[in-house]
Amino acid sequence: MTPVAGRGAGAAPRSVDVARLAGVSQKTVSRVMNDEPYVSEDVRRRVLAAAEELGYRSNNAARALASGRTRSIGVVTLGTALYGPASLLMGIERAVRDTGYALRVVNTMEGESAGIAGAVDSLLDQGVDGIVISEPIDEAGGAVLSARLDVPVLVLGAPPPFAAPHVVTAGIVSHQMARAATEHLLELGHTTVHHLAGPQRWYSARDRLEGWSAALAAHGRAEPAVVQGDWSAASGYAGGRELVADPEVTAVFAANDDMAIGLMRALAEAGRRVPEDVSVVGFDDTPVAAYVTPPLTTVRQPFDAMAQDGLKLLVHAIENPQSEPLPMADPPVELIVRASTAAPR
Repeated sequence: MTPVAGRGAGAAPRSVDVARLAGVSQKTVSRVMNDEPYVSEDVRRRVLAAAEELGYRSNNAARALASGRTRSIGVVTLGTALYGPASLLMGIERAVRDTGYALRVVNTMEGESAGIAGAVDSLLDQGVDGIVISEPIDEAGGAVLSARLDVPVLVLGAPPPFAAPHVVTAGIVSHQMARAATEHLLELGHTTVHHLAGPQRWYSARDRLEGWSAALAAHGRAEPAVVQGDWSAASGYAGGRELVADPEVTAVFAANDDMAIGLMRALAEAGRRVPEDVSVVGFDDTPVAAYVTPPLTTVRQPFDAMAQDGLKLLVHAIENPQSEPLPMADPPVELIVRASTAAPR
């Protein structure tokens, strides 16, 4: 390659500079930078090498103006450090990066009824090409929110909260996963299964309660009174203190691993052994679940797979607005059986 002439010191490199250094036309540089077909591998390598040598970056703003797209995707998510929402957001971030789009995130706060609509408006003002709603809480009491949605929307793990022209949905199948967890305990021989539920404003907590209830009904078993927590280990401990008062309790399905761990602490303090006296199943498969005593049987959530599959649907809707949505299969239910469950004595 030959040195580039005619460019002042400190000036930002342009596509014409890359073309001159690579010995190709400016149109060819544009094709390579836009990852278009009909460019030979040799030419593509020369252009990319020239771009790297010059420190050239394609002008995304100009491209957005020409195409009507910003190549960005917005995400509305709950501002929380809880394992499930945080892990799903990380999965979304990885999936968006793989699509070549930029990511813009707006966090909502629990208790703000207008938080989702306001977050969506903020993202639309920034000119995103599509929006991901990863909002686990029903702040609107089941009502459909109004928003000026004119871009495709992906809703993860909850009913669509908006009436929009292009909505695709993907979800962790919490109902089926909770049912599998409950059926595992029933198949071990337990007469019934108690449930330590999450807060019922959360869609996922409702789904897990419904899955537990459906499993008991399908097997003709009695449905005990539900004990409700707030996802924390402390609430699991408090719920466990309530459950140990009943000597008939032999199996408990907790709506997340943190509450299951708190429950096991309460059982141990009361002299109820796990799993000899009480079997416990959690939900999530958090990193610590395999290292508590005893290791916790739980249901693993496929956060990365759901995010990748959902983003594939969304990008298809963005880039092919007139075509039919892509089909999406439910992710498999993965029950991780460890030492916290056994047949009743």
